[in-house]
Amino acid sequence: MSSDAASQPGGSMLHHFRWAFIVTAIGLLLGAVVGWNSTGTASGTLSIFFICAVLAVLEISLSFDNAIVNANKLKTMSPKWQRRFLTWGILIAVFGMRIVFPLAIVAIAAKVGPWQALVLAVAQPGEYARIMQDAHLSIAAFGGTFLMMVGLCFFFDKEKDEHWVRWIETKMARAAGIRGFEIMLVLVLILGFSSLQANADAADAFFGAAIWGLLTFLGVEALGAMLDSSQEVLEGAAKGGVGAFLYLEVLDASFSFDGVIGAFALSQNLLVIAIGLGIGAMYVRSMTIMLVERGTLKQYCYLEHGAFYAIIVLSIIMFAQSVVHIPEVVTGLGGVAMIGLALWSSIRRNSAAAI
Repeated sequence: MSSDAASQPGGSMLHHFRWAFIVTAIGLLLGAVVGWNSTGTASGTLSIFFICAVLAVLEISLSFDNAIVNANKLKTMSPKWQRRFLTWGILIAVFGMRIVFPLAIVAIAAKVGPWQALVLAVAQPGEYARIMQDAHLSIAAFGGTFLMMVGLCFFFDKEKDEHWVRWIETKMARAAGIRGFEIMLVLVLILGFSSLQANADAADAFFGAAIWGLLTFLGVEALGAMLDSSQEVLEGAAKGGVGAFLYLEVLDASFSFDGVIGAFALSQNLLVIAIGLGIGAMYVRSMTIMLVERGTLKQYCYLEHGAFYAIIVLSIIMFAQSVVHIPEVVTGLGGVAMIGLALWSSIRRNSAAAI
């Protein structure tokens, strides 16, 4: 980036979001083409175009905290692995989570092969959407548990000395000295929500998926530590390589669960969903790069806290969705509001320190 661009906020913003704008233009154009081919009418084309735009906004609102968490992890990674995550990672995020993941769920739930799942998505979108909705309980339990562990582990850290909501965060930091305390809290919530399910089969499905979510988090943490340790010995590289990459990919998958399921409320067309959510994923990538390069997390010290609070809120909402329907707009606005409040608190602190 040139010095002129760096000196001008607008130019810097354009630099960070250039590819997101390009993908938006291509994606919305492709959405219009899909709309015309599927409906053959101007109103149908406009409708599909609008759905793609709404899905992109939905993804951005649900994943804004994801960008902050990504940036928090990326700043500890070596430059090589930062580049790999921002290139390979976005391909996995867009094509893996927004296309392959829904197909995999349908293939497993319907006990068919990947090709049959793709044919089902194209030829019988209504049945495809029904299977995805039927799998929502297990997805919510798995993703909610994983995200809850991510959020709690940020606060249950005995070395954490920067606190936003001091009265509770200081207690959580002290409790971090008790081995497995956050795991106990998550297990209590899993048992509680399992007991609220409509029947025994639903309770078993929720409990089983939630336990797998917990085991996946612990497994990724352990595997990441081993991989990074091995890489450090073999390459002399800083920690935060392949293990952190793996952690971020699983984390992105967990954030994507809710958005992918919620997208079926707006469209049953897999290509339309992939376009809309893919556009949103590009903005999350751009926000991540901007946060890392500008050092925004250091400048606004409570932004990370707000993001991890938003993650905990999202995980609880995902658990609650197994019992009652919660509109996606509530989920998205809740996270944005939490981060906005953290940003406001950071600005107030900076202003007070400058006096």
